[in-house]
Amino acid sequence: MTANSKSQDAVGQAQLQPAGQLDPLISAASRRRVADQSRINPGSIRGEMAAALSRALKLPGKKGSELGEYDPLTQADSEDESEEDDLVLNYPRNGLGRDGCLGTGSSKMRGGRSGRLVGAEDEAQEDEDEEEDEWRERLPSKSRQGRDEMKGVQYWNHRDSGRDRMGDDRGGPGSLGSAGLGVCSSDVEEKRMRTKNIIRTAFFLVPVVCATLLVLLCAFLIPCQKGGLGNRPQWERELGDLGGVTPPALALWDVDGDSLEDVFLGVTECSNDTHCTQGNKIYSAVALSAASGQVLWKKVTRESVMYIQCGLQFSSQSSPVCLLIGKSVLMAVDGTTGEDLWSVLLKNIEMQTVLLPDLQGDSVPDLLVATLPADEALDLSLTLISGQTGAKLGHPVPFNLTGQGKLIGPMLHETQQGAYYILFGLGNVEAISLSDIYVRATGELPITQPLRKNDSTWEALKKTNTSSFIHIYRGSERVEFLLPLVAGFGNNHNSLDTASNLNNTKCEWVLVYGSSKLSVLRQSDMHKKWTFKSPPIHRQPTLGHFNNDGVLDLFFQHSANGIMTAQVIDGADGLLLWTAEFACPRPLVEASSISTSNGLSAFVFWAGEPIKAQKNVTKATVAPGAAAAEPLIRKLFLLHPVYPTILLELTSTTHTTVTSSVSYQENQKDASYITVSSRPTPYSEPGARIVKSMSLRAAISKGQIIRLGESSKTLEPIKPSVFELNRFFRHLSFKNQ
Repeated sequence: MTANSKSQDAVGQAQLQPAGQLDPLISAASRRRVADQSRINPGSIRGEMAAALSRALKLPGKKGSELGEYDPLTQADSEDESEEDDLVLNYPRNGLGRDGCLGTGSSKMRGGRSGRLVGAEDEAQEDEDEEEDEWRERLPSKSRQGRDEMKGVQYWNHRDSGRDRMGDDRGGPGSLGSAGLGVCSSDVEEKRMRTKNIIRTAFFLVPVVCATLLVLLCAFLIPCQKGGLGNRPQWERELGDLGGVTPPALALWDVDGDSLEDVFLGVTECSNDTHCTQGNKIYSAVALSAASGQVLWKKVTRESVMYIQCGLQFSSQSSPVCLLIGKSVLMAVDGTTGEDLWSVLLKNIEMQTVLLPDLQGDSVPDLLVATLPADEALDLSLTLISGQTGAKLGHPVPFNLTGQGKLIGPMLHETQQGAYYILFGLGNVEAISLSDIYVRATGELPITQPLRKNDSTWEALKKTNTSSFIHIYRGSERVEFLLPLVAGFGNNHNSLDTASNLNNTKCEWVLVYGSSKLSVLRQSDMHKKWTFKSPPIHRQPTLGHFNNDGVLDLFFQHSANGIMTAQVIDGADGLLLWTAEFACPRPLVEASSISTSNGLSAFVFWAGEPIKAQKNVTKATVAPGAAAAEPLIRKLFLLHPVYPTILLELTSTTHTTVTSSVSYQENQKDASYITVSSRPTPYSEPGARIVKSMSLRAAISKGQIIRLGESSKTLEPIKPSVFELNRFFRHLSFKNQ
């Protein structure tokens, strides 16, 4: 049975059924709404009854021939025919045809169904008249106006629902049954809005993409300098009243947690401003912030502070401990606050302390101190001290040394077999096992297992079986300096850091003897690898990488007849790599080496005007008979191996610099150059001490290029331009060695 036949049967049954039997099919709400509206317009009751009857029977509706009329009982065709009828009946009522969207196809369809349309409208008109009579009998009070209004509302509701239902059944708005003028207008409007949105998005994205490409292009073509040079910590502070050429105690260590090494300095002041005597001197140790130069704490001592060492740790959570070393007292203070931790009294302390491995099993490194009584010049004593409590471990161990000259050591050395030895001497170098010192001091064997080891190779170097000494160097010429062949040793030799000290104990040594000879000693058999002869060397050599062979090279200075000569010696074979002469007397300050980002080291040193300078540089003139006079202006130079014929003048001063050190700044890839100098005065009294911190990268950016004469070892076919030199030095960065 087709949908058309089912619809006709339903209509026939509805016509035969009495009006009273249709009451249950009509909801009470609908009757009340119809009744209320009929009071306003009784003429609309007929349309309302027809709509309600259609909803009750759930029959598909059919639109009448006039706008606002709807007949549910005349819908008897199939679904396809009803859709075609909708095409014919709906739009002519609104005065609109459908040829605008459907073209010729719609016109044929309308013409083919014209005869059926007239018959359907007549049947619908008769059915509506019968239904209107029945509703009038049941609802006599309904007004005509209410019926007309209700009929209009139901017409538009059924019309919209019928369109939606036919659109779903026949494939949506794109089918012939639902295509109309409104749909065409909507499609055109949608295309226009889509095009407008695309244009608007393009106008937004194109400038953004162009700006991004421009920023990236500038980032690659214009490299920025690493960090702002103006933000580097640079400061200057006056501390103390006594100047002169005696170097004060100086140490570096971070105690305030800002990742910058703070400055510790021994200070001497006078309570009487007019005249300074031994009775009115005040001695103290001062901690200065590396960032601003402000005083963190000040500790007054009863005697002059000769050495300051920092970095001893009691535990991983504790504050670093600093040692203040005087002539007869060794004091440990909290590095953050300066409070006393412990102190020990000794006699005639000669050198700074030596950091030892743990001797007691308390997980804290212990210390060794060398004392040399004035009345017994050859009796050197070594004393073991607990690093945690400051108590003496046993009694001092004396050694009767033969020789004269400068005290060498003591120094700790760890052999390849893991045995520990102490190196010391007067004009020569001796070694003795650390376990032997511990047994002599306490009368007991060491508790920790590593201290019980002995190196068979070193023990075989003893001259006799009864002797405890191992001869490292004995000769007719006195030893001036002995230092481990480790980069940065001169810059950080006052540190009590365990890691850095262990590195210093596993290497060969640089030996300076006879005031004019340099040698490198092998730690395996104590033989000299090479020897270099030079004029008298007055300062400890500085170690750094001048070439790419991986072996540390040696920078040192010597002076005679008012001329200072600076030289660099190859650490692998002792050959001369670089030399230059300056108008300067005997140097007072050791040079410093700083590791750079390209793997080589930069050397920083104080000197006068270069003698082998080009014509555009003013040459230093020395008056006859005054060759040894100090120049009024002293200059700080930087030498980098990439350009050996170029010096960069960082700064100049009339102050007399007496000591210096280098502090690294890992975050900024920079280094601070710390100097302690004496300010000259027109009187015979020494001037005040000036402490200054200077950023090396900031000084390099303002430095002056000085060209030296061409060296026979470093001939360059083309001289570097000023632009090339400025670009190289200003992009130079530093790192910890």
